[in-house]
Amino acid sequence: MLRAFLDYHRATLAMKCDGLSDEDLRRRSMPPSTLSLLGLVRHMAEVERAWFRRVINGEDIPLVWSDERDFQAAYDASAATRSEAFDAWQTEVEHARRIEREAESLDVTGYEPKGGEDVSLRLVMLHLMHEYARHNGHADFLREGIDGTVGV
Repeated sequence: MLRAFLDYHRATLAMKCDGLSDEDLRRRSMPPSTLSLLGLVRHMAEVERAWFRRVINGEDIPLVWSDERDFQAAYDASAATRSEAFDAWQTEVEHARRIEREAESLDVTGYEPKGGEDVSLRLVMLHLMHEYARHNGHADFLREGIDGTVGV
């Protein structure tokens, strides 16, 4: 059930970007915000990478767009392309699916340094659903502002 809901939210973000040009995907919501659909895709690549690969899998790797663990860097999509952002995001989603699939159980834990505690795979999956749900709300407004498309 966790896997299905997480994949639903992943698919929703992808659907919100369907049929748009790179320029549309880079369009910002409103000043002073730099929020864009492409920025959200890039951000979610970072989130997937951080929680599944770095925390649960214990991989010592940098973020995709920041060596300083700055999640905000991903939001700057001013020079980004659909292919660059979606390739990175899909790569991280596939790593996350593999890690989740190969885990002994949802009780497997990893160390989350920001909070200074061990967290379970179950908690990570729930956190990712929350993160996607929140950002998919942003994506709803962004997409509607671009071409009037609403809903899932």
